Amino acid sequence: MADLFAGFEPAAPAEPLHENAPLADRLRPRALDAVVGQDHITGPEGAIGRMVAAGRLSSMILWGPPGTGKTTIARLLADAVDLRFVAISAVFSGVAELKKAFAEARDHARMGKRTLLFVDEIHRFNRAQQDGFLPYVEDGTVTLVGATTENPSFELNAALLSRAQVLILHRLDRAALELLIDRAEAEMERPLPLDAAARDALVASADGDGRFLLNQVETLFSVDLPEPLDPAGLSAFLQRRVAVYDKDREGHYNLISALHKSIRGSDPDAALYYLARMLTAGEEPLYLLRRLTRAAIEDIGLADPQALVQCLAAKDCYDFLGSPEGELAIAQACVYLAVAPKSNAVYKAQKAAWRSAKETGSLMPPDNILNAPTKLMRDIGYGKGYAYDHDAADGFSGANYWPAELPPQHFYEPTDRGHERRIAERLAHWQSLRQRER
Repeated sequence: MADLFAGFEPAAPAEPLHENAPLADRLRPRALDAVVGQDHITGPEGAIGRMVAAGRLSSMILWGPPGTGKTTIARLLADAVDLRFVAISAVFSGVAELKKAFAEARDHARMGKRTLLFVDEIHRFNRAQQDGFLPYVEDGTVTLVGATTENPSFELNAALLSRAQVLILHRLDRAALELLIDRAEAEMERPLPLDAAARDALVASADGDGRFLLNQVETLFSVDLPEPLDPAGLSAFLQRRVAVYDKDREGHYNLISALHKSIRGSDPDAALYYLARMLTAGEEPLYLLRRLTRAAIEDIGLADPQALVQCLAAKDCYDFLGSPEGELAIAQACVYLAVAPKSNAVYKAQKAAWRSAKETGSLMPPDNILNAPTKLMRDIGYGKGYAYDHDAADGFSGANYWPAELPPQHFYEPTDRGHERRIAERLAHWQSLRQRER
């Protein structure tokens, strides 16, 4: 009987937390309903909530920023449906560790115990290593839960993505971050030594990262302070700039909204004012650069393609110069966006195209634009009738590129502002050529 169970050891249980464990570990949720900020996937109507209710998990990729609960959710999923939990990190693991994990999972599967394999930073595995997961995911040896901070579309193999559901985790909002502070205060049995304004500044400085927030909270609890800190005292204590806001608690999100809307409304002076309010108060410059970049692609787009270039150049300049010199580059990008011609045509087109893609599923492109690298593919019609546009008189063949089951769609409608005026003229010219060909 001993031989029958040779090599069959259960995954090591999590060690009990000692009293000196980091605060973030002591506050790690013990059930899915205690996870904060991700109700859209963990709630009863969310994808994870539905899987747990059914008692069956599919493989998934958890995509989200740092400190949003990816590792916690994976561990709780294993507990919720009684799976053996095994965690590896793509940063520290290689082929040998993967082979060992798969072999052990197969041994446990024979004994009736399935394995949830959690792979942190899964995007760091190369394409060949990612392919190695496929047979074990397909035959059910493991239920794969990968975690990544990078866009899976760019970093993971299509074959792996087709076998795993991508679930997006959000940055923690203000309410979720404040709940974490409440839990920390309950754990420590005393209030955080901050006044109301400094507490707001601490939450804002976390920028949606729960782990970062709890680490800062633990630092504050580690010393005895004679009186609660104000925002300036907090900044000095943590040796890190934190956002300071007026005593009327106008707030981080109100100011960033005002900045974005001033840019959209083409008011460079108002935009500079709100940018200055946030920078001089101690807001993280890189956070502001991210928001400016978002404005460039959402509110300006192809009306002035240089808007995006300006934002990325400002980010590089700030990285190179640092504060305060590099903040001039941020101001330049802000003014550029405010005075640029505005268009949300690409933003609207993206939403319409995404909606159409979800509705139409996996329709095949027409045969004429399918690649035909083999004789068999050529024999069945792949690539037949393809018109090479560069051989056409106008460099434009007017061929059909849409699936046979789907009539041509129209998503992008350029404005008559800025560079999009020329794009509209070009599109109209091509449309007239199409109609002439027909």
